[in-house]
Amino acid sequence: MKKIFISLSFALLALKSFADEGMWLPMLLGQQVYNDMVKRGLKLKADQLYSINHSSIKDAIIIFGGGCTGEIVSKEGLIFTNHHCGYDAIAKASTVDHNYLQDGFWAADKSKEIQTALTVQFLDKIEDVTDRIMKGLGDLSGKERNDKYAQIVGDIVKETAGSDEFKRAAVASMFKGNQYFLYVYNIYKDIRFVGTPPESIGKYGGDTDNWEWPRHTGDFSCFRVYTGKDGKPAKYDAANVPMNAKYHFPVSIKPLKDGDYSMIYGYPGGTNRYEISDGVKLSTDITSPVLVKLRDMRLKLMHAEMIKDPAVKLQLASSYAGIANYWKFFDGESKQLLKYDVFGSKKKYEEEFTTWAKGKAEYENITADYTKNYEMWRPYSKHRQYINEGINGSPLLAFAGSWIGLENTLNKKDVKQEDIDKAVKAAEAARKNFLNDENKKSDQQIVANVLSMFMSDVDADQHPKGFYTDLFKASSIDENPFKKYAAWVFENTMAFDDAKWKAFTAKPTVEALNADPAFKTAAAFVKNYNTNYAPKFMAFTLKNNDLGRAYLKGIMEMNPEKAKTMYPDANFTMRVSYGNVKSYAPKDAVKYDIVCTMKGAIDKYVPGDYEFDLPKKYVELYKARDFGRYEDPIYKDVVISFITTNDITGGNSGSPVINGKGELIGLAFDGNYEALSHKLAFDKDLNRTICVDVRYVLWCIEKLGGAKHIVDELDIISK
Repeated sequence: MKKIFISLSFALLALKSFADEGMWLPMLLGQQVYNDMVKRGLKLKADQLYSINHSSIKDAIIIFGGGCTGEIVSKEGLIFTNHHCGYDAIAKASTVDHNYLQDGFWAADKSKEIQTALTVQFLDKIEDVTDRIMKGLGDLSGKERNDKYAQIVGDIVKETAGSDEFKRAAVASMFKGNQYFLYVYNIYKDIRFVGTPPESIGKYGGDTDNWEWPRHTGDFSCFRVYTGKDGKPAKYDAANVPMNAKYHFPVSIKPLKDGDYSMIYGYPGGTNRYEISDGVKLSTDITSPVLVKLRDMRLKLMHAEMIKDPAVKLQLASSYAGIANYWKFFDGESKQLLKYDVFGSKKKYEEEFTTWAKGKAEYENITADYTKNYEMWRPYSKHRQYINEGINGSPLLAFAGSWIGLENTLNKKDVKQEDIDKAVKAAEAARKNFLNDENKKSDQQIVANVLSMFMSDVDADQHPKGFYTDLFKASSIDENPFKKYAAWVFENTMAFDDAKWKAFTAKPTVEALNADPAFKTAAAFVKNYNTNYAPKFMAFTLKNNDLGRAYLKGIMEMNPEKAKTMYPDANFTMRVSYGNVKSYAPKDAVKYDIVCTMKGAIDKYVPGDYEFDLPKKYVELYKARDFGRYEDPIYKDVVISFITTNDITGGNSGSPVINGKGELIGLAFDGNYEALSHKLAFDKDLNRTICVDVRYVLWCIEKLGGAKHIVDELDIISK
């Protein structure tokens, strides 16, 4: 029997062999990369991709909200992004009586568009500040370097953006601190909700289909940018006007075929493809499995309450979706990293590097020092995950833990009353937000489970001193101490009691805080971690930063020619990737087509199901074959989604997928399960980006939503 090995381009160097790997800085593509883009099918000039002198594609790409990408698709500032990116804003605009998540929404005209708390950011300019920062840092390392870097960056940001609330400046580190760029953004704060399909379309397939191909999810929503009458960014005002967009995408409804050129712009959130083998092992052994285990527990308890009551479903919808998304991702990532022995591959490369580094004092001990650093931190990594995903995974404990800041203020010597008032005011605002989103039934069970799991999974030597001893003392032998304790916390905390809260905020004291059971619980764990283990994590991180910077510098010296085509890890700065629409064969006897159609959604349809329901009108339109101009001539159906070989990661959600002529063909919204190792290792054979087809977007708006006036804003390209 012949063994088949699926090769992975692990991007240990991120050295581009011109497969489809690479999240490129659009202003620094280089002639070699641009030539390859043209060879693959790009028809645009380089300055049409990115220019500071005239409008270009970069001017239609936005940071949407806090962690997604969106694109401008009309001259009046219309935004397309993913449904899951607009999810929280849609949920906040909804009520039980006007449930836009459940029923969908399309503004009949601009006067009916709904105010949101969203912001979007347009990239204004980029400046290389490497020389200034490197000169200021000199030969510093560790904490001294970290502190000096923060001071230099603070100065640059202040000089650039000052106190302008509509401008943001940020310095981004590239190649683990070997290069630095200053990014300047214009912030727009009047963003209005234009429309969304029902959740049964925008989230079709739910958690079952998440990260999977085939996929039949219409993952899109629509918003609009408004400005002051002078065209400048402004806060919400009814008198504001739609943005006069500097650049917007034409929209192609032409059919796709296997091999078509595809390009994706956006803001990928983060990769770590230069990670050392020890980091991969820590991830697969501890950090990812613990995260998956804790999120799985929380999701099950939340879901049990959500299916009982539509109001609870709406209340928890946004947080549930966020928790679920990366629960499945990290589960898949660990499996792929182990399946293809990414640890072994990285280890082999590190051995080659160590051989090259012999006799070079700056580099010869790097891999050994990396291993020592990970060995130092490894015993405490599970504890950190339990704080982040367990203790802070409970909304109540996370909220109560935030009172530590108030306690610190109260404990200050000669503290001013105005500082106390400010801290109390912040706590009151946090309480309001907490109560709006809190579901006591699921959260109480989360607390009970987290306390039990922490005791079982985390080394007893790392437990908060005396906590579990006292907990068991208070319970009889036939009781579940964790359930009893959680019930006591929820019944007695001032977090839920208006009278107790009012009395406390009128006269806040440290004694009153420490008497509160929710605060006592959260503080026991958080203070224990902050005192004993956070310093270890900081030391680990600072050492890793120094080692990573030296390692990447050494790699570039070891491979000077290939270093010319290296790309930096993703860090939520604008990137462009390119590839092709392409089918793939993930396993023996299985080959996946490039598209999914409405027929597939109908085949999966289960009336009333939590994940696979569809609107009645949708089914009727399908049966009537009412596809209009959006019917694909090859498939004789409407294409819902398609796949490309583009290199993306979290943050690219909502990114425009563009053909060789610069026309919008879809929106990126997911990756495929077979290649979820992509944050640490790119799989050149199996990696696929899942995109909602723009023709399905338009069909949902026009045919299903009856909002042709929105489609009429677009520049439609049909030939």
